[in-house]
Amino acid sequence: MIKLRTIIIDDEPHVRKTLARMVEEECSNVKLLKSADGVKSGLKAIDEQNPDLVLLDIQMDDGTGFDLLKKAEPINFKVIFITAFDQYAIQAFKFSAIDYLLKPVDPEDLVRAVNRAEQMVQEDFSIQLKVLDENLNTQGSKGKKIILRTSETVHLVKVSDISYCESDISYTSFYFADGQKILVSRTLREFEDMLKEFGFFRVHKSFLVNLFTISKFEKADGGYLVMENKDRVPVASRKRDQLLEMFNRITET
Repeated sequence: MIKLRTIIIDDEPHVRKTLARMVEEECSNVKLLKSADGVKSGLKAIDEQNPDLVLLDIQMDDGTGFDLLKKAEPINFKVIFITAFDQYAIQAFKFSAIDYLLKPVDPEDLVRAVNRAEQMVQEDFSIQLKVLDENLNTQGSKGKKIILRTSETVHLVKVSDISYCESDISYTSFYFADGQKILVSRTLREFEDMLKEFGFFRVHKSFLVNLFTISKFEKADGGYLVMENKDRVPVASRKRDQLLEMFNRITET
């Protein structure tokens, strides 16, 4: 079995020790090479060990994980960030499709993140890191970007360009104003949690809409929305009043 050759970079000794123990006990697909306590020592460890995977703290005494990655370019290893960031920053990670572990690290979360890293296409990471950096410095939905990964392509799209999303069990289709469609192997619930703060509303068990791209609401045929791209989206009866209230609030601002 080929194991992921791994380095831990964190400025807190107890975090390095705990992570090392978790990796050895829980991750049979990992070979721990070395630990480092900051940007300078981390870069040296990467240069010496040529790892497959780096568990990387964001805030360290001599700089950030981002500083390290900029100095380590080209990045030929996979990264899982270790962070104590607030919810806003965590949202930026989700939009960028970059794995992170919240401190204190949960062993099950570590195992899942390592397993995902094992499957990750390395060419994606420079794009993902760029999106993360932009999203951490962007307020609101305008300009916010999200990574949508299909089996063949990594799409970088603006959140404001999404018209609506449609669920198909464990898949989600994204529809855009220009007629583009992207099918992603993730559930609608995951995207609802990510997008609801940016004007998206679940109008039906199978549909999540961008309220800013609604053209009109038709009461006929059980009720449906006409989007700016002319598509029609059904509205569940139990969602109508809440939808109209939210729609009115947006049009008044």
